[in-house]
Amino acid sequence: MEKKEDINMKYAFINAKVYDFNQFREDQYVIFDESILEVGNMSEFIDENYEIIDCKDHLVLPSFVVGHTHIYSTFARGMSVPFHPTNFQEILDQLWWKMDRHLDNEMNYYSGIVSATDFMKNGVTSVIDHHASGKDIKGSLEMLKKAVTKDAGLRGLFCFETSDRFDVDACIKENLSFIENNHSNVARGLFGMHASLSLSEETLRKISKVIKNHPIHIHVAESLMDQEDSLKKYNERVIERLDRHGLLNEDSIITHALYVNDEELDIIKKRKCVIALNVNSNMNNSVGLPEYIRFKEKGIPVIIGNDGISSSITSEYLTLYYSMHLKDGSPLEFGLGDLLDIINNTYDYVNRNLGAKLGRVEVGYNGDLLTIPYIAPTALNEGNALGHLFFGLFNSFKPNNVFCRGVKVVGDYKIRNELTKKYREAKKYADKLWENIKKEDA
Repeated sequence: MEKKEDINMKYAFINAKVYDFNQFREDQYVIFDESILEVGNMSEFIDENYEIIDCKDHLVLPSFVVGHTHIYSTFARGMSVPFHPTNFQEILDQLWWKMDRHLDNEMNYYSGIVSATDFMKNGVTSVIDHHASGKDIKGSLEMLKKAVTKDAGLRGLFCFETSDRFDVDACIKENLSFIENNHSNVARGLFGMHASLSLSEETLRKISKVIKNHPIHIHVAESLMDQEDSLKKYNERVIERLDRHGLLNEDSIITHALYVNDEELDIIKKRKCVIALNVNSNMNNSVGLPEYIRFKEKGIPVIIGNDGISSSITSEYLTLYYSMHLKDGSPLEFGLGDLLDIINNTYDYVNRNLGAKLGRVEVGYNGDLLTIPYIAPTALNEGNALGHLFFGLFNSFKPNNVFCRGVKVVGDYKIRNELTKKYREAKKYADKLWENIKKEDA
């Protein structure tokens, strides 16, 4: 499958069952290029020399978005380092901070290629990334943009994790430069910050002077240690501290929020921020689980990410649903309706901040779509379509065709040869990274 075959084509899905987390429709056709041009009943379909894809025994869905990820974590796959953590800070020290300080722009680029390729194979075409690379701060976000949006053909919101571990001025400049130079519905920037525990008062003052109204993207209370650090050093909780510095701009992403109190939630709500959940990562790091019901009761929009732990988002949907049942001690408190709200909130967030129209199979929405084989063994209708996806497909979600911006990025389960070649080249840069880490440990 070569990209040049897809440019400027108009596609037509025919004989399709369409579900977009809003409506379910049978016996449909969908005509699209960069945008969806027509949707209707097959009885009204007229072929005007479209590239036809017969979707009999398939579902057509909008492609997925990931509300928080770490593309740079790609090269941690299979890496062996001395690792004996007893708390969350030691997980950072012994693994993630050891790794990210050795990343340069070549590694950033190839981690972007690998991550984007794996995402598209899982039906994900838009990502919100939280990046860190100590060797190369300058130009790192443009390098990720090149890999993810230009060469792989996806969409992304990018930011750099400002932290006192790095050159703070360089971090600030990288965030602002990317924000100011990217205004398309393909790539835009947020203002990245790591977490309160790695941000001094001087750093927060510097950021507050230049951030204007740009949303921040930050880890908050991922572990109890973040709150303990803030209370000990500043005699206030993390959200209170960020708010004192005027950093909680509208649409800021508060990632994790496992240990926030009601007063902090009131601030998050007042400032019109969103909370990003990443439950697989939370369990992997043994830090706890979010109290979704409290967020819901406060009326705070919740989105969902994967924290870089995998290339799937449907696995996050599953884990969130099951883990909330366990945490709440009830199978009734968190239902598929709650999951539906979170999925749609994530589309809505990306639409607002990327200037896109994703998440619906309707005229005027972007041609970011997928098809997946599915023969329903039981009745399938609007009232149970999400249940069919959740219990029938999400555990092993492998679409056969994936489109982003009207371009086929996955065709019959295959990706472009050029992208496969770059994917193979990535190992060379991972080897270099691992070698540099070994030298540090020696």
